[in-house]
Amino acid sequence: MISVTEARQKILEPLGPTGIETVGLADALGRVLAEDVRARVTQPPIAVSAMDGYAVRAEDVAETPATLQQIGEAPAGGAFDGIVGQGQTVRIFTGGPVPSGANTIVIQEDVEADGSTITVKEGAAEGKFVRPAGLDFSEGEIGLTASRFLGARDVALAASMNCPWLRVHRKPRIAVLATGDELVMPGEPIGPNQIVSSNNVGLCAFVRAAGAEAIDLGIALDTEESLKTLAAGARGSDMLVTIGGASVGDHDLVQSVLGEVGLDVDFWRIAMRPGKPLMFGRFGETAMLGLPGNPVSALVCSLIFLRPAISKMLGLGDTPKPYGKAALGSDIGANDRREDYLRATLSRDSSGTLVATPFEIQDSSMLSRMAHANCLIIRAPHAPVAPKGTQVDIIQMDAGATGY
Repeated sequence: MISVTEARQKILEPLGPTGIETVGLADALGRVLAEDVRARVTQPPIAVSAMDGYAVRAEDVAETPATLQQIGEAPAGGAFDGIVGQGQTVRIFTGGPVPSGANTIVIQEDVEADGSTITVKEGAAEGKFVRPAGLDFSEGEIGLTASRFLGARDVALAASMNCPWLRVHRKPRIAVLATGDELVMPGEPIGPNQIVSSNNVGLCAFVRAAGAEAIDLGIALDTEESLKTLAAGARGSDMLVTIGGASVGDHDLVQSVLGEVGLDVDFWRIAMRPGKPLMFGRFGETAMLGLPGNPVSALVCSLIFLRPAISKMLGLGDTPKPYGKAALGSDIGANDRREDYLRATLSRDSSGTLVATPFEIQDSSMLSRMAHANCLIIRAPHAPVAPKGTQVDIIQMDAGATGY
């Protein structure tokens, strides 16, 4: 068996960023920029008002009350083309261009209007409530940098910078193949010795949440023909992820069968719990990751190994896992030689300290525990007994950090 660290290094080392493609803004959410994005305009292009009010000369309202004559309006999307002279003002609205001659804005709450006669009750210093040209950004300025995972705010900024198209990394294509005669899809008739498959559905969701494209190859029966036929669908993808069939039992066919058609295995056992029967290699030109069949093992291994692999292929680099620290909410015993990942719930005590309380039962078949956990407690190999209150390393499992 190899360590988690060594396995992670072996998986990530041969991977590189995918190719580059151009997408429209409507399709940019969740993509990763392949190059810097520069503003094609200056924002705002000219000085504009930040408030509804009156554009004035600051020197005319240095002493109040001051009486001015309104000579026009400057709405957003319009402009006053004249010049504001001594004793004059222009009615202005948020986003309206500041007219020539004016250098400050008096908000409407500080003004009394009687027709075109405007009485300013409280003055404003020069530049008050004026947004100068280029306050947000200037033409040619880098607004978004390469290797950025694009959220809604980023898409909005790109639109504001007048960039209708963005160059992004192609989504990695991850082919997911479950194995086992005992599995049926949700909603299908369940035989006397069968169970509902959650792994391929959950793993495809995980892949999409991580920013990649999921290709569900279905469920291969425990026969050479079925496994070879479905695995062939992974040709041309960036990674094949198999679920189950990675150990050495009589019915675990992945290594033996796929080995006949191009599978070259690097390693297939790892010193971790859950997830010992983890396999990695190449299936022809495609990277291959073989996950354990137990649902919890498959999801934990996906978090530790698959998500960083997808991140690297997306051009994000070797993104570190979302580590954190928390106090134990209960005692836990000494660990053996395998790195352990305990499902736990997070809460805060009366002092605000983050507390991680592991579930009493950690069986790797219990997907309900995984769904209700919001962190994993990391236990190093041979870690000693840890009493309640001990600070431990955790991986938080919120949707933003893990895809769960």
